[in-house]
Amino acid sequence: MAATAVRYLRSVGAATTAVRPPLEALPRPDLRAVRDDERLPVDPAEFRRVLGHFASGVTVVTARDADGPTGFACQSFASLSLDPPLVSFMVARTSTTWPRIARAGAFCVNILGAEQGPLCRAFAVSGADKFAGVAYEEAPATASPLLDAVPAWIDCRVHTVHTGGDHLIVVGRVEALGAAEDGEPLLFHRGAFGRFSR
Repeated sequence: MAATAVRYLRSVGAATTAVRPPLEALPRPDLRAVRDDERLPVDPAEFRRVLGHFASGVTVVTARDADGPTGFACQSFASLSLDPPLVSFMVARTSTTWPRIARAGAFCVNILGAEQGPLCRAFAVSGADKFAGVAYEEAPATASPLLDAVPAWIDCRVHTVHTGGDHLIVVGRVEALGAAEDGEPLLFHRGAFGRFSR
């Protein structure tokens, strides 16, 4: 499957072996957008409550730098462009994982299946050895960790990074991708995992 995806990307002119210099991670910012004496336009708890009504899929974004594999659970992932093939994810500017992904200059988006809630929880913990007991192989284009038994994956190189308030918007150029023929997605809605039912 991976070889087929790489052949397809080459046939449409997408680079599969270009090597880019590693990106420098942006410095940690002062995330306050308002003064201490200024009222926020929206209550943060209400913002989270309302936005929690938007159901999303769940991914684990992985990379490998000089220190080994790294990754984090991410629900803010989206396809962005077909030509060229681009995807995006958002990461907090305070993330300790992002600087390692930036140094690697590449990442793999592992789309989780309905039974992989525990795997998501393991990658949502900060400071732990997230790869303890987790089986994976190297993604074909970037050698980023491709987690075993995920129903779909997208292997990317970092294309651009934009600032978005207290998050960064990371755009990746797709180098290879693959998916199983079946399987249900893991969904996240109002703070809990769920599954798709027809």
